[in-house]
Amino acid sequence: KNRGPSQRQLRAGELLRHALADMLQKVEINDPELEGVVVTVSEVRATPDLKQATAYVTPLGGKEAEKIVTALNRHKKFVRGELGHMIEQKYTPEIKFEQDRTYDEYDHITQLLRSPRVAQDLD
Repeated sequence: KNRGPSQRQLRAGELLRHALADMLQKVEINDPELEGVVVTVSEVRATPDLKQATAYVTPLGGKEAEKIVTALNRHKKFVRGELGHMIEQKYTPEIKFEQDRTYDEYDHITQLLRSPRVAQDLD
């Protein structure tokens, strides 16, 4: 029985998402691959114990996303330390970055819906 995330997990995830977006905008991470890169944090999912969280991110324009996610993961200890100063939680979770692929899925579904085979079924 998978009920999905609890209200507590959702609240923690949203708190982390805001803090992370703010941090990535204001704090310079010393890495040439992240220099001048604007990153969108679309969602943060926390584990039930709130000790770990996955941040789904997309660089503006979507270019070199994998390289940027890898660079962010290299600095996750630094990011966690910065977040610790920003959020008022007893425990700052370990953050893991992943590429947000929802836009890719959206594009794929849109292309499928526009395909002639599907269009004939919709008429």
